[in-house]
Amino acid sequence: MQKIVHRAADRGSSDHGWLQSKFSFSFADWYEPRRMGYGTLRVINDDTIAPRGKFDMHSHEDFEITTIPLAGAVTHQDSMGNKGVVSAGEVQTMSAGTGVTHSEENASPTDTLRLFQIWIEPREKGMVPRYAQRAFAPSARRDRWQLLVSADGSGGSLPIYQDARIARADIGLSDTLTYSKFYKHNGVYLLVIEGEVEVVGESLHRRDAIGVAGLDTVEVTALTDAQMLLFEVPL
Repeated sequence: MQKIVHRAADRGSSDHGWLQSKFSFSFADWYEPRRMGYGTLRVINDDTIAPRGKFDMHSHEDFEITTIPLAGAVTHQDSMGNKGVVSAGEVQTMSAGTGVTHSEENASPTDTLRLFQIWIEPREKGMVPRYAQRAFAPSARRDRWQLLVSADGSGGSLPIYQDARIARADIGLSDTLTYSKFYKHNGVYLLVIEGEVEVVGESLHRRDAIGVAGLDTVEVTALTDAQMLLFEVPL
């Protein structure tokens, strides 16, 4: 078993006034050679966006991009013709493939938007761009893993071009939850959204993360009520 612990305090950061970001892995002007990603998981950005804050039109290609709003709502539009609002409780995926131009804006003139943006490398380049979005009930992740993203869209999850999975769970104090890998050779990267948990002997607090490889199952014990995001990705 191999493990790597990433503490919240060691993340990169940027402050553009309207946008404040924390970077789990090297991104933009923050370069840390020891944190270039975890396998095909390349970006986890923890963004706080001021009312009406906006990312103007910009382009991406050959990334599987997932957006998970935690509070507030984001307005999205892109060159595929998609336009709409993604609210807290929903998840959005966009396969950039051969190239997509898009923009995002805090949909509210008064409320702060908080979200995670996640980039995973695809299994091959030059795929056809696509977009998906849906709501996920919080009750369906209480003391269990709720599958948000997968390669085949199983269980109502959103599809991406990679043998990877993203799952979310809320767990109560002293409860234990086990994650069983879907792909034998993948690794697991777990991020604590809120609360405190113990994983393979490590105590993790809010926004701490751990990567675990070489185990078929990963057991998580809640030291407080906690919310977690889990990534199963090729290494």
